[in-house]
Amino acid sequence: MIMDIILCDELLQEIFHRLPPPSSSAVSLVSKRWRHLLHSSLSSLTLRLSPNHPSLPSLTSFLSLHTYLFSLSLSSSSSAAATTAFSDSLLISISSACPNLTQLRLSTGPVSLFPLFSLSTSCPHISSLSIILSRPLLSLHFLSSFRSLKNLTLILSGNGSPDSISDHYTSSSTELQLESLCLSGIRAGDYELSWLWNNCSYKALSKLVFENCEGVGDNHSFASFIQRLKNLQEVELKTCRSIIALILLKLAENRCDSLSSMLIYDGGSKEGLLHFIRETNCNLQKLDLRLPLDLDDSHLFEIGTKFTQLHVLRLQSCSMVTGEGLKTLGLALSDNLEELALTNCDVIKRQNGFLVELAQNLPKIKILDLSYNHMLLDKEFVSMISSFKDLRKLKLRGCNRLTNASLISLCKNCKHLESIDMVYCHGIQMEGVEFVILNSPELRKVQVEDRKLSEIARRWMINKFIEVQP
Repeated sequence: MIMDIILCDELLQEIFHRLPPPSSSAVSLVSKRWRHLLHSSLSSLTLRLSPNHPSLPSLTSFLSLHTYLFSLSLSSSSSAAATTAFSDSLLISISSACPNLTQLRLSTGPVSLFPLFSLSTSCPHISSLSIILSRPLLSLHFLSSFRSLKNLTLILSGNGSPDSISDHYTSSSTELQLESLCLSGIRAGDYELSWLWNNCSYKALSKLVFENCEGVGDNHSFASFIQRLKNLQEVELKTCRSIIALILLKLAENRCDSLSSMLIYDGGSKEGLLHFIRETNCNLQKLDLRLPLDLDDSHLFEIGTKFTQLHVLRLQSCSMVTGEGLKTLGLALSDNLEELALTNCDVIKRQNGFLVELAQNLPKIKILDLSYNHMLLDKEFVSMISSFKDLRKLKLRGCNRLTNASLISLCKNCKHLESIDMVYCHGIQMEGVEFVILNSPELRKVQVEDRKLSEIARRWMINKFIEVQP
């Protein structure tokens, strides 16, 4: 094959990098040289493995081919969690085959301490680590051996309880310089977390995430840690009802001047959230809430009063707020809000027409998400969309009462539209999708069912390099 002869290795690798995923997977079938070059040029790899048929030598050999592999994600194809022995074997394989690794996500199952120490020695450049640990937690001291670690995700599993708490308050000689910390599955009795609170740099941490947590370990150590944080910018609390009041209280006491982004999903504290909004000194730029029963108009009023510089507001399934509350909030945020999400918004069902007045107060919106509002009709959408002249991204997923008429009005009013999601919009037909594609000069991404794409639309998308996703 002439091409295989005249093209040098570097040029072939550059071509491989530019190929879309369906084509790149076929490259290895061309020749042994192309397969070798493809493997050696990959810097990121995601693998789904079966714990029932692990072949450690073949996996080690396969990983060794990827000379420049920096990011690796491994998961199990089994619905049940993989065993600790399986995960430990994977870590040993990774340690011997991937010395240049900087990012590792291992979600196959719990791992034990010895392979983690081996990993820290063999892969000294790891800066991002995501692992599962099993109860009882024996120690978190192994984290000190990861000298380059910046981003850590710890997921706790199992029902064991700690044998003792004698060394939970000890400090390491090396302070963890974490910038991002994500904890999942923490329970009230997981006192070993106190070691983390005592040894994590309060100057470096900028992002803190709790997910499906019922505790924080020792409350005193955690409270002391939170109150020392100086550069915290992002906080995410997902399904943490039993600890959210504590966290919000300590954040309010700290004042957290640098905090700019907050996310709270599924399990809030009405009074705790109100107290935080009123007492904090932070200037939130982004607020993302999914609180079906824990958010009402009193919160919206306080948000509009305190966070007037808000750029991003996302509300999902917030059943207790009213149209009046949202309109008042929109008026307060009119000068700065650029992204608005009202996903599965009950108010749209209860109060027809409020979206039109809300839109009139928000002229700077560039990103709009109205997904899964099944009662949204053409009449309200058409009247509303005329206010969003600078709209760039629109999500209408699941708005099944909208028809082609809404898309015609969209194209007429939003000349800068770059991305649109129309999946599960049963009232929108092929002709409407084609109209959007042909009449949106800046469109670059479309999400829609394949059956709604006409041949004309497909040709136009190819010519204009428009990406399509189902």
